[in-house]
Amino acid sequence: MVDGGAVMRFSIITLFPEMFPGVVGHSILGRAVRNNLLEIALIALRDHARDRHRTVDDTPFGGGPGMVIKADVLERALLGIDQWREAHVVYLSPKGGRFCQADAIRLSGCGHVILLCGHYEGVDDRFVAQYVDEEISLGDFVLTGGEVAAMAVVDAVARLVPGVLGDAESFRNDSFFQGMLDHPHYTRPASWRVAGGAEVLAVPEVLLSGNHGAIERWRRRQAWLHTWIRRPDLLASARLTREERRLVDALKQDMERLSLEERQFLD
Repeated sequence: MVDGGAVMRFSIITLFPEMFPGVVGHSILGRAVRNNLLEIALIALRDHARDRHRTVDDTPFGGGPGMVIKADVLERALLGIDQWREAHVVYLSPKGGRFCQADAIRLSGCGHVILLCGHYEGVDDRFVAQYVDEEISLGDFVLTGGEVAAMAVVDAVARLVPGVLGDAESFRNDSFFQGMLDHPHYTRPASWRVAGGAEVLAVPEVLLSGNHGAIERWRRRQAWLHTWIRRPDLLASARLTREERRLVDALKQDMERLSLEERQFLD
């Protein structure tokens, strides 16, 4: 992660810079920008076209539908970014590796990340081969452009920068940070009646006990439980102590003995 006191830079090359102010100008990201913890620069790709129509794309060689963003226009946009050679250049592409929390942690250690938002049929692969360090995808689906993906990456990475979150330990309890899903969360009122219902839903008593050791044990077990039910694949690589691993293995054995109905109730 970026050292405390350092500014994390994002430069976003996009055809639609007007899509970003609402995301990067409000809430946690907006506050981080105002507090000089983050610097987010929007590079309008059409500003780097050289014809009067501001053309950024052309038909693909070999034929076929769609348009391809031109390598020369992309190059001028990239080279216009201050200190671009020291930056990590990411192309948001459905052909990229699937983005995960480990990638967010890794990218948070880069002082400057340049995000390229693709469109149409993509970008000229000569530019990718020459300048792109990494291709990233949000998952096995296709978006109309890379802007939404870029917003997600900025949000996931920026919250790991020291000082961006109000509590420095907040992100350490997030889902996936320790290799598991997060535990359940509750707040006031301690007893809540669903509208139109007779049943009163109460917060687990351990959370009201004031016993911090018992609360922590309950939260860890709930995190293991939810991960085993919903994402058991995560437990193989979760960051656990030897004792925690032993407890997880015991939990697996317990869960395997539960009926399908019981597991659905726990979920």
